[in-house]
Amino acid sequence: MAKDIVKSVQRAVRILESFNPDVRELGITELSKKLKIPKSTVYNILNTLALEGIVEKNRDNQRYRLGLTLFELGNIARANFELRSVATSYLKELNRQLDETVHLTILDKGEVLYIECFESTKRLRTYSVIGIRAPLHCTAVGKAILAFLPEDEVDKIILTKGLEKFTENTITDPQKLKEHLREIRSRGYSTDNMEHEEGVRCVGAPIHNQEGKVFASISVSGPSLRLTVERIPAISELVMVTANEISRRIRI
Repeated sequence: MAKDIVKSVQRAVRILESFNPDVRELGITELSKKLKIPKSTVYNILNTLALEGIVEKNRDNQRYRLGLTLFELGNIARANFELRSVATSYLKELNRQLDETVHLTILDKGEVLYIECFESTKRLRTYSVIGIRAPLHCTAVGKAILAFLPEDEVDKIILTKGLEKFTENTITDPQKLKEHLREIRSRGYSTDNMEHEEGVRCVGAPIHNQEGKVFASISVSGPSLRLTVERIPAISELVMVTANEISRRIRI
């Protein structure tokens, strides 16, 4: 079964790769002959891709072309690549100054997705979680984004994702969370006071795009024994300066 699923995905990729600026529309028969895939298989794959908006069917000639979903995904991929390119030097410097683990995340489907990390050199440290998703309500990177989203979007995320309790410090009451988010907006940085993982404390700040909207965030994280409450003001200043510099570069 797994082998069949992988084969179908491979065939779907080959179909998509058949389109190019010179060949913008293709029919089922053409694709079947070109790729040596049965027509029925090509038909089923194209129908599935069309349902997701990845391809579109031209009703006039029954041929297919690439859809808007691919355009949207391409823009997201390009934005993420540009964000990492811009942010890397700033994240490395922040990591060097504090020798604590630094993360870069983006907002994706009501969660944060970790896309870059520079680890502390200390033996006791938080580790890279690139490619992993995490909730917004109990992580510094998540709250740094959540605090600057429109209230209706915050409500939708709370409704669809819930406020799962991870530790004794996790905020699970919607009203208390909203009060906490107002504090974050006011001071410009977020904290995760062992709300997602026991013994781990984090400080985060938002990154704004060209339109001034928050779409990403950074954080410094480490063992609560080192990232003490007393150190948070100094760390938060460095994190906010770094996030603001990345935002400024993105807007250039």
